Amino acid sequence: MNPLEKEIEACRICADRFAATETAHEPRPIVWFRKDTPVLVCGQAPGARVHASGRPFTDPSGDRLRAWLGVDEELFYDRSRVSIVPMAFCFPGYDARKADLPPPPVCGQTWHDRVMADLGPVPLTILVGGHAHRYHLKSRGSVTETVRNWRDYAPRVFALPHPSWRNTAWMKKNPWFEADLLPVLRARVQEVLND
Repeated sequence: MNPLEKEIEACRICADRFAATETAHEPRPIVWFRKDTPVLVCGQAPGARVHASGRPFTDPSGDRLRAWLGVDEELFYDRSRVSIVPMAFCFPGYDARKADLPPPPVCGQTWHDRVMADLGPVPLTILVGGHAHRYHLKSRGSVTETVRNWRDYAPRVFALPHPSWRNTAWMKKNPWFEADLLPVLRARVQEVLND
């Protein structure tokens, strides 16, 4: 672990915020990145299952994301090949309705620029969800609009919706995502990993 990873892993800036959520949990930053990896996945924030496991995307969303990318778990969790940097490193908790809270902005403001600088140039960045779109692309549009314009960013960057089961209806309404975008993304992932 490099010093920045250790610093993030020790972070407790949101301890009071998390204690006040429905889950009343402790911070547990999930740090999963290495310099010079060919693929960078930028997501939203860990969920409750990831908080428990200590590994990013160890949930049904992760299964769907790996299918979208055309990679297995072994490759996905190889830190020399794939870095995973969410907009918040800790599970933000649930609100009173048991819905996920958004990533606390303080996390991204504190760490994200430093992590991006530490990683250096990345051949392929995959942006998962609106929070990552807004930070990396300065996107002001909807997730649908940003993902629909994927060709504007490819082949270096691909903007995706969140792979949550909640987006199954979105995928049915937008069949071009699976038909047009995913085959190009999978080919690009293989190209970058085999380079």
